[in-house]
Amino acid sequence: MESLGKEKNLAGEIVHPGIAVYGNKDSTGQHFSVQQLRDAVLNFFVRFVEVRNDGRVARFEVEDGITSGDYFQGFLRALHDNGRNQSRWSIREVSESNIGLLIALSEVGYYGSLVNIHAYAQPSLEAGKKAASKLLELQKQVQEQLSGEGKTAEELARSVDAGPEDVFHLLRRLASNTPQIKVVADEEAVDDRFCLRESP
Repeated sequence: MESLGKEKNLAGEIVHPGIAVYGNKDSTGQHFSVQQLRDAVLNFFVRFVEVRNDGRVARFEVEDGITSGDYFQGFLRALHDNGRNQSRWSIREVSESNIGLLIALSEVGYYGSLVNIHAYAQPSLEAGKKAASKLLELQKQVQEQLSGEGKTAEELARSVDAGPEDVFHLLRRLASNTPQIKVVADEEAVDDRFCLRESP
């Protein structure tokens, strides 16, 4: 979901694609989702990940001679026979490398190519990092302007050339989390004064 939530596709068109990933294993998945996936609105696709060697450690039978993997095959057929969107991927066994391969290939690259987006570009994450860096720099500048004499957020904002609302919220958070900074409350929050506590 991190890589596939995008605003634009590769052609630059605004499309807002994305995917909510739900998953389950063996016959549990049938009870949790088979009715929805087989008969309800067709706004999804299902990817089956088959583990061919699913009983190597201990063969778990849900009935005499029947494993949960056998039920899984029935679930696959139920969707296939009803014409629902699904694909089937097969791995020999569960291992770290196979799981990593499935995640990298299916959840990012494969789906990204289906909806025509660059799954590995993450502008929102980059925007978040830039916004955080900008806020941290502002926080540093504001703290340097604090003294024993209280100032309002608006006064401090003017001294660092920043928006008073941004500075106000920053100062309220600092006053709640930094022992050296206190707020002297006024009748109107906009008139609250922020200052450094005197050293004991």
